[in-house]
Amino acid sequence: MGFTVDQSIKSFDGRLLKLSHKSEVTHTEMAVNVYLPQQYFAEGSKKLPILLYLSGLTCTPNNASEKAFFQPYANKYGFAVVYPDTSPRGANVAGEDDSWDFGTGAGFYLDATEEPWSKNYRMYTYLLKELLPLIGKEYERLDTTNISICGHSMGGYGALMLYLKNPDIFNSCSAFAPIANPSNCQWGQKCFGNYLGSDKAKWAQYDPCELIHNFKGEKKPILIHQGTADNFYRRDHQLQPENLVKAAKNSPLDGLIDLKLVDGYDHSYYFISSFVADHCAFHAKYMGLD
Repeated sequence: MGFTVDQSIKSFDGRLLKLSHKSEVTHTEMAVNVYLPQQYFAEGSKKLPILLYLSGLTCTPNNASEKAFFQPYANKYGFAVVYPDTSPRGANVAGEDDSWDFGTGAGFYLDATEEPWSKNYRMYTYLLKELLPLIGKEYERLDTTNISICGHSMGGYGALMLYLKNPDIFNSCSAFAPIANPSNCQWGQKCFGNYLGSDKAKWAQYDPCELIHNFKGEKKPILIHQGTADNFYRRDHQLQPENLVKAAKNSPLDGLIDLKLVDGYDHSYYFISSFVADHCAFHAKYMGLD
């Protein structure tokens, strides 16, 4: 079943579409925002690449599309931006709304194997097997063979994980303040433990610091920005991007984790919007647009 267009909003000479559809993977209604740059509407234009942007804990598709300001750079280079939701919503699983860092708004971009989560909380399969193919079917001028991936916090983790597991799908990867080693922090342990159970071998299948050792794709840099005033980084130790740099040593991506610590920035969209131009230029290069 295709998308319902709930809103179409002109923005930076392109259009932001607020879409919804019934998912056969999550068994819920799913929301997704898609930004189509001005090139999409030009006669005779070629197919446009896609940047898949994954948001963090508690976010909906609206947060980044309203506050990250990808739109002017999407127009500059000529790519679309897809903003999925962060979890199923309204699955009516007991406990899914009990805390902000687990359940609704905290799908962690994996496929849950534990009951009662395994029926609905299947964001990994949803993104790769349902959402992206549906985008390509409904918007034929978007090129689903030319996709890059980016994300923030939980979404930064998702971007790293999905890229390292699927280098045949994604051209390039970047992240803002990612949860880089979820097996080693409270947020990740809570979600992995509940969604995947106690078997740490299952956790390793989704942890970027484990996945990087067996990376099979082209050797390209991964761009990461991390603010030094981010309390989740400096105080709570939820993010740990240095662990990914260490894990990359003697891996296929040794020396290719480009971690940029930026002084004074926090975890907010003020931080993301300050460096989104860098990330868009980075991805445009690997999309063949620079």
